Amino acid sequence: MLYYLFEYLDKQFNIPGAGVFQYISFRALGATVLSLLIAATYGKWIINFLRRQQVGESIRDLGLEGQMEKSGTPTMGGFIILASLLIPVLLFAKLTNVYIVLLIITAIWTGMIGFVDDYLKKFKNNKEGLHGRFKIVGQVGLGLIVGLTLSFNDHVKIRIYDQPLLSSSLGEVQRYRDIVHPMVTTLPFSKNNEFDYRTLLFGWLPEEYTWVIYTIIAIFIITAVSNGANITDGIDGLAAGISGIIALTLGVLAYLSGNTKFSQYLNIMYIPNSGELVIFCAAFVGACVGFLWYNAYPAQVFMGDTGSLMLGGVIAVVALAIRKELMIPILCGVFLSELVSVIMQVSYFKYTKKKFGEGRRILLMSPLHHHYQKKGIHEAKIVTRFWVVGIILAIFTLATLKLR
Repeated sequence: MLYYLFEYLDKQFNIPGAGVFQYISFRALGATVLSLLIAATYGKWIINFLRRQQVGESIRDLGLEGQMEKSGTPTMGGFIILASLLIPVLLFAKLTNVYIVLLIITAIWTGMIGFVDDYLKKFKNNKEGLHGRFKIVGQVGLGLIVGLTLSFNDHVKIRIYDQPLLSSSLGEVQRYRDIVHPMVTTLPFSKNNEFDYRTLLFGWLPEEYTWVIYTIIAIFIITAVSNGANITDGIDGLAAGISGIIALTLGVLAYLSGNTKFSQYLNIMYIPNSGELVIFCAAFVGACVGFLWYNAYPAQVFMGDTGSLMLGGVIAVVALAIRKELMIPILCGVFLSELVSVIMQVSYFKYTKKKFGEGRRILLMSPLHHHYQKKGIHEAKIVTRFWVVGIILAIFTLATLKLR
């Protein structure tokens, strides 16, 4: 909203300084600062409100050190993240941008799925919350919206220049062609750094139906990353910290993909209008860091599914929007390891129970962070080490732009 206001003031009245809102870097900085201020200022008010509503976490005794001390800690703190994310985006981003609209829908959609789950647990005394199948239905619905939008919206395109931008002379008009409804994405470690979904089934599926494959992949990615973030949210500060690291990396990738000079220098696809995603990622990072003010050990509030499902959903959609979804196994390696640890533990337990009559475990406890807790490592140290791993994976993800 502020973008349009200052654009009007700059054009109509030529007010000094009003044109600064045209710069993505300035608006990204403003979004980060505002999201931090909202989280830090109103976070305490939201926590007190949740306490008055007696929205406390019910802790099941799993034999983990310091676990029962957290009983009664307010949950549904994801509203802190949601508010400190959406308000700066609404103020600083271009609200006509297809990617921004898609991400606002994503944040609200996944936040509502999580809210219903938390509401059933806390107010309806339903220990299971929203049944897993309904969560999946909600995530599949979002995947359909995202997949179809990215497949058919005319504002979703990539731009290919006929000659290198850096070699053009001053004032030269450079020729380019836009590919609307692109079915290509970034493939790390490959020579051309691109992968065409039309070649996925070796030409078995007609090209005009490639959107079906792409939409299925979008659904899978959104569901996997959203659930991975949800599972990672098990100890103080883990999910918020890892999400902030991932969002910062995606913000860098969005800036590079939305800048003609950097995209051509790095030989990556240029995606028009994707630069606006930097503002969204900046607000996302600020929201995560601001939430950590209250969620760092010992936590004063938990995000609940309201926050964790939203974090993963937003991360997945940003990656899809900038055509970096195949980098998710690297960038979201912590989420992936947590998700796989649960799948392996449950699968192996069922297999051994069926074969030997007694269930056996691979880990002391799943998800993975509880395994390390069982080994006697303090949760603050586990979180810090997972953050370090997340930073290493983020650096490696950025390095793949040049490793071919």
